[in-house]
Amino acid sequence: MSKFKRYIFNTDTLSYEVKEISAQVRFLKGLGLFLASVAAACLYVWIYTSVLGYKLPKTVILEKINARWSAKMDIMNSQLDHYDNILAMLQVRDDDVYRSVFGMNEISETVRNAGFGGVDRYSWLDDAHDGGVLKETVMRLDVLTKKTYVQSKSFDEVLALSKRAGDMAACIPSIPPVNPMPGSYRISSTFGRRTDPVTGRSARHEGVDFACDIGNPIYSTADGVVESVKSEYFGYGKNVIINHGFGYKTRYAHMDEISVSVGEKVVRGKYIGTTGNTGKSTGPHLHYEVLYRNVHVNPYNYYDLAMTPDDYISLIEPVNSGNGTESAFK
Repeated sequence: MSKFKRYIFNTDTLSYEVKEISAQVRFLKGLGLFLASVAAACLYVWIYTSVLGYKLPKTVILEKINARWSAKMDIMNSQLDHYDNILAMLQVRDDDVYRSVFGMNEISETVRNAGFGGVDRYSWLDDAHDGGVLKETVMRLDVLTKKTYVQSKSFDEVLALSKRAGDMAACIPSIPPVNPMPGSYRISSTFGRRTDPVTGRSARHEGVDFACDIGNPIYSTADGVVESVKSEYFGYGKNVIINHGFGYKTRYAHMDEISVSVGEKVVRGKYIGTTGNTGKSTGPHLHYEVLYRNVHVNPYNYYDLAMTPDDYISLIEPVNSGNGTESAFK
């Protein structure tokens, strides 16, 4: 084993003497010095951070970085709140105004929020030591993206229908189902609650009754397609339902003759049959209903009361010319 020499002055002999130090002793001294340095460094850090309350430079840098990212996340969440509010207002306007005007059903919350339940797609963010802020922000961003897509598709549908506004105007019921010639009919029952003429009990009347002679011509009040033609012993008797699109339907009940068939296209003023006394009826009349989104509405709001008999004839004559019904409305 190699040895290291060390010279020591001997005061007795007044000379330098050689003292040999083994490598093992030298290693142990070095190790001791290293451990003492580590201990001193740890003591310094403890005093610096715990006793004096200072932070390590690296800790200060990391805290500044985290603070900047936290500020950015707060700003992003504030912007998401703003966009959420805007989107919510657009959704309300879409359902209550745009889709309502064009007879479209509202988009359900199930559709608007679809695709965000079930399996936790964000579990990979659980290990982020930020109190769940990052996970919540990512989830909110995904939800907002999906809702925005659904809303954009809804606006596409509304835009497509708005280009058919002229068609829509022709499909909204807007004339009486019979010629408004004075003395040719009377309103025997209005829309709303009344005393049922058969049972004598208070009941809701879903339409308007035009009392007139059997055989009075009936005309379609708007463009559409015949959806149903039925002949019932009770109830509506012989009746026709026309689907006008855009959420509108009309029913003509207690008829005597029916001159249209299922699937047939009709236009406003088209002759569809004659008044009668079939089904649950106490006298000759036409029971007329208007439905919007399958809900009965007051037909009184869907015909022009100022329309004169001459105006009515000028509307229906061109539509029915040549089908043998001219004499019925002159």
